Parts: sequence; C-alpha cells; structure tokens
Amino acid sequence: MLVDVIIPAFNEQNSIGSVIQDIPKELVRDIIVVDNNSSDETSINAKNAGATVLKQPLQGYGNACLKGIAFTNNKEILPDVIVFLDADYSDFPQEMNLLLNKIWKGADMVIGNRVKNKREKGSMTIPQIFGNWLACNLMKVMYGYQYRDLGPFRAIKYDKLLEIGMVDKTYGWTVEMQVKALKQKFNVQQVDVSYRKRIGQSKISGTIKGSVLAGYKIITTIFKYK
Repeated sequence: MLVDVIIPAFNEQNSIGSVIQDIPKELVRDIIVVDNNSSDETSINAKNAGATVLKQPLQGYGNACLKGIAFTNNKEILPDVIVFLDADYSDFPQEMNLLLNKIWKGADMVIGNRVKNKREKGSMTIPQIFGNWLACNLMKVMYGYQYRDLGPFRAIKYDKLLEIGMVDKTYGWTVEMQVKALKQKFNVQQVDVSYRKRIGQSKISGTIKGSVLAGYKIITTIFKYK
C-alpha cells in the first residue's frame, strides 16, 4: 500500500520533530505537515525532520486537513491510504501498523481509540472525555454504530476519503468523517491505541472557549448529516 500521512500543525515547534521521527518510515511514502498559520518554527522543524511542509494561512483543523488532501490529489501516483495524525505528540506514531493492518485486511476506515487502560493519566480532560462519550452515543442512536472515540489518529482508504467529500473547516472534521463513513456504509473498524499528555497546551481543550466551540460544532455536525 502507498501510505501518505497528513499532520495539521499550529504552533507545535516543540513536538513536531518527535512526531515525524517516530513515524515508521518503512510504512509511509510521504509525511505531509500542514502549517496552519503558526507563529513559531513549526515549519522549519518539520522540514528539518524530513517532512513535506505546506502552508495553510486559513486557520482551522479542517482547513489544514483539506490542504493536505488537495496536495496528495495532485500527485502523479495517488496514495492508497491516508493516515491522519496530530502534531502534539499525544499519539504514538509507531502504532501506525495497528491501523494499517486492519486496512490491509479489508477495512475502509480505522479509528484509533484512546481507551482508558492505554491512556496516560491526565492526557484527556474531563470535558474531552464527556464530549467523546456524548458524541459517540449520539451517533449510536442516530446512525446505529457504536464508536468509542473521536480519536484524531485514523487511517482511511484514499478513494473512500474522496467519496465522502469532506468539507468541514474547523472542529467538526473528525466527526464529519465518522458520520459520513456510516452513511456510505463503509467497513468501519476501530483499534485501541496508546495516548499520552501532549507537549504544550491544547488550543481547544486547553481553554474554556475552545472546549465550548468544539463541543457545539461536534454536536451540530452529528445532527446536520442525519
């Protein structure tokens, strides 16, 4: 499989190098870091670590991911799989094989679940944990499938990613993908992954405003596609 990795990054100069370093290079073709209007040395550190660096001045998690997808779509040879990974070093990139093995065996999309027994204490805030529980249970009621997490560490076949037509530009990105995958009746699978405290402060869960806005967008996205 040809695998490209897309990493949206906003002011993650202290972590981005470690993320790139821990990605199993034998599994991937290209590591694409999308600098989402950082004011620090995120781009420089990502480039020095060996990544392809794109600039996306329009802030928003979804905006950064869409930029990465547009870049891969212009390649002469398209990837078979896209892996999405956060830039804050909270995920364990070396566990990428856990997701890709399920793709290899037939899954269309695989979500990495940040389960309690593999999660470092304090790595997720109480609002995050509650928000994940609420969103996953809403999707079960409305779409008939039990997700266990909205984890950002995920893999999806490239043709399926294009088929669902992602459009969200901000906080609703992850849940939009999960809802649309269910509506399209994809073979959705999940795998438990490790999770640790991120480097630096979260731009979303680290502030009350960010948590409220993210929660609102996630819930409205779930209802929007029903």
